[in-house]
Amino acid sequence: MSNLQPFHVAFPVNDLEAARNFYVKTLECIEGRSSDSWIDFDLFGHQIVAHLSLNEVKTVEKSEVDGKMVPVRHFGVILEWNQWQMFADMLQSKSIKFIIKPYIRFKGESGEQATMFFLDPSGNALEFKSFKDRSHIFKK
Repeated sequence: MSNLQPFHVAFPVNDLEAARNFYVKTLECIEGRSSDSWIDFDLFGHQIVAHLSLNEVKTVEKSEVDGKMVPVRHFGVILEWNQWQMFADMLQSKSIKFIIKPYIRFKGESGEQATMFFLDPSGNALEFKSFKDRSHIFKK
């Protein structure tokens, strides 16, 4: 895992300006290239692209994980433990509406992790998580 490369993910939004405001001002992403139909953002070194696509924006289904209803379709970043806490604190200071507030999932088990979920203005679910022990990311 020491040579991880940045990932790229594209996702639909129903309002580019609302997406720009959320990803730049709330999540503090750096904006990259853009056009009238898409915007690149730097999300912790990864390239995410918001594409204007009214027909693609949908409510996501949920599935139970650790007693919580988790959005099935979601994306995010695994952060370092302290970085995750600082990010959670920053989001809370901006009064973000969490669908799953920051907490420790699978406490005391293999795969114990800090996690949080929230939606962007188009209803795309984002999860940010952290493992105290990165070797547990794929541990069974």
